[in-house]
Amino acid sequence: MIRLAAVGDVHAGVDSAGRLRPRWHELADDADAFLLAGDLTKGGEVGEARVLADELSELGLPVIAVLGNHDHQAGKPDDVSRVLGDAGVMVLEGETVRLDVRGTSVGIVGAKGFAGGFEGAMATEFGEEEMKAFVRHTRERAEAIDRELALLEADIRVVLMHYSPVRDTLRGEPVEIFAFLGSYLLAEPCDRAGVDLVLHGHAHRGSPAGRTQGGVPVRNVAQPVIRRPYRVFALDPEPESGSRLRDDRNDARASV
Repeated sequence: MIRLAAVGDVHAGVDSAGRLRPRWHELADDADAFLLAGDLTKGGEVGEARVLADELSELGLPVIAVLGNHDHQAGKPDDVSRVLGDAGVMVLEGETVRLDVRGTSVGIVGAKGFAGGFEGAMATEFGEEEMKAFVRHTRERAEAIDRELALLEADIRVVLMHYSPVRDTLRGEPVEIFAFLGSYLLAEPCDRAGVDLVLHGHAHRGSPAGRTQGGVPVRNVAQPVIRRPYRVFALDPEPESGSRLRDDRNDARASV
């Protein structure tokens, strides 16, 4: 069984020093890797990234992350990624990490994603240049995920993003802002590739679980949703039912 711990929207600030590490001290016992689904910092400042990097150091397992909208706020996403990267965090944007876990290959494709809406209520790449650029950015993020998945050979394949690829995990948010919380374009490459699990954050008032139209499990791991330091997902390399995601509701820390 492969165990992936995940959380999004930790919003580390300069006042977070010493507060996060105690919440993550059991990670190496609980999981094989730690995935962070964006909004790693409060405002995308380098000092905030340094605090988070220190909190993540020496956890004893691989740490993989994508950035979120908060991490872009100060206009320094490359600096945030560099500081975290220097601490050993693998920050992905249209890239893949491949891990070997007890003889099982686990491929994690990461990208921030973006917004635009869902079937029947979506923005289109038409009209003013500002609208075209808005939708184009989402399409380009989806295309990056598609390219990486097409090249990825792994026993288990997971996609990590910040924005949601489905409506399901947005339930609880005002429907008027769904278009700013995700896009169906992000789900399409996941369905084409038939990935095993999609993880995202961003929707603080959303719902924990959903599926793409093609049946791929999607989980919202925003911290206000999971209400714990992280959630662990168990994936079976040789599932009997066809789904690799194991629903383990009885474990206080490792539930889906």
